[in-house]
Amino acid sequence: MAIRGYSTARAEFTSIICCRVQALYDTAKKMQMCPAILVFILCCLCRTTDAEVFTSIGQMTDLIFTERELVQSLKEYIKAEESKLAAVKSWASKLDALTRASTSDPEGFLAHPVNAYKLMKRLNTEWSALESLVLEDPSDGFISNISVHRQYFPDEEDEKGAAKALMRLQDTYKLDSESFSKGKLPGGRYNTHLTVDDCYDMGKTAYNEVDYYHAVLWMQQALRQMDAGEEADVPKSDILDYLSYSVYQMGDLPRAIELTRRLVAMDPGHQRAGSNLRYFEKLLAKELKETAEMTTVPATEQPIQLDTYERPRDYLPEREIYEALCRGEGVKMTERKRSRLFCRYQDRNRNPRLLLKPMLEEDEWDSPHIVRYLNALSDEEIEKIKELAKPRLARATVRDPKTGVLTTASYRVSKSAWLEGEEDPIIERVNQRIEDITGLTVKTAELLQVANYGVGGQYEPHFDFSRKDEPDAFKTLGTGNRVATFLNYMTDVEAGGATVFPDFGAVIWPRKGTAVFWYNLFRSGEGDYRTRHAACPVLVGSKWGNCFGEMGQMGKISLCLSVVK
Repeated sequence: MAIRGYSTARAEFTSIICCRVQALYDTAKKMQMCPAILVFILCCLCRTTDAEVFTSIGQMTDLIFTERELVQSLKEYIKAEESKLAAVKSWASKLDALTRASTSDPEGFLAHPVNAYKLMKRLNTEWSALESLVLEDPSDGFISNISVHRQYFPDEEDEKGAAKALMRLQDTYKLDSESFSKGKLPGGRYNTHLTVDDCYDMGKTAYNEVDYYHAVLWMQQALRQMDAGEEADVPKSDILDYLSYSVYQMGDLPRAIELTRRLVAMDPGHQRAGSNLRYFEKLLAKELKETAEMTTVPATEQPIQLDTYERPRDYLPEREIYEALCRGEGVKMTERKRSRLFCRYQDRNRNPRLLLKPMLEEDEWDSPHIVRYLNALSDEEIEKIKELAKPRLARATVRDPKTGVLTTASYRVSKSAWLEGEEDPIIERVNQRIEDITGLTVKTAELLQVANYGVGGQYEPHFDFSRKDEPDAFKTLGTGNRVATFLNYMTDVEAGGATVFPDFGAVIWPRKGTAVFWYNLFRSGEGDYRTRHAACPVLVGSKWGNCFGEMGQMGKISLCLSVVK
């Protein structure tokens, strides 16, 4: 209740502030101030959205249309400015010729009564009209428009999150910085590139996160493009400054010295370069002395690549296996195993709804048994699920295994929404189909949870069921353990987005309209720890997902459904 009260108060406060901005805007115009700038600054206070726009491609698509509207508004502003400037130029040209003639013989010019009359008229009325024209501010409409949309703009956290997402994709799919910079992504339909300034900002984001590994990769790419002749706003000295120190942090003293020397040669008065160079050289001399080497180790001339430095290890023990599977490497499918996989029509013990139209079931893996159902979702159902969920998307959470409390986590990057079966007949129909296919009831299920993954969105290796050391994981939901997982794929993902099982080396690739199903628990109710799985980040495309909770024959159990787009 406290959170809901806070949100309501915040919304009311924002509404009041925005009204104050409009009043100040009107006052500023009366005082002949620059109201456009005033509104632009004050409307920043009206920002109502939280960060993490980058975590949902579904919501980011709205920004595409917002940007298009702003571009149109900007073009209208430019047109108005050009029209105003053309009118002023016309006046200046006409009056320039007139004043040249009048100043050459003022008395003779004014001897003509018409000239005398027109002089009085120009200075009394026409120059006043010109003054009013010059004082007109065509930017008012554009600034007002951008101020309205600014409350929905992504913020600094979104930009940082999107940058870190690119680095995550870079690591998972072993793509060097140049591939990203030149837009060379597998399956990509649109060509785009990163400028020197873009690469520099990527490197700076990593540097500020004390991620020197990625700082090196991106500062190196910025330097490479600048050395190739690309123009940029950022000075080369700034790139060398960040790059040399990041290389030092990666333990490469010879290269750090070489880069710092280059910086000193370029900018002898640089604030840090000289002291850094002396410090690096002193450290290197000490290292050489300790290793009894009397010759200086020269810096390599080879450019820095993905494998130049070892990527720091993190909290995930199966990181290498997981990411290799995401790339389609290390799959443990053998011919013997493949020979045990079959396809069949499934009517689930002659279920009346499946007798006339049974589901085609294909084996994906033998043990644990994973099956895929064809034609599990229609295009109409896919679009309706997305339509209902999109306005409600909020940052997805995970359940703390110790407390059972929901919280956000860096290993799950997406947004989610909850849908009730009563909201639309299509949701009821999808629920019924899942029940028919699996033989598990969803009548007492928790609400349908729909998730949409954003840039580099993922869900790292996890269990869908609670373990013995986390008995209260689903307590607040009023459900028991998750007995099974049911995934629907809503599109053919262009690159990435697989569901992988690090324990036994399986990869399940998305196929539009199909569904994948497996049990997380044995018949005894014990968890099958082999089912630890992950949703790989989508390299090109976007991803949707949803989840059910269900009470069935084994007491309280739940059923999880995920949808990929």
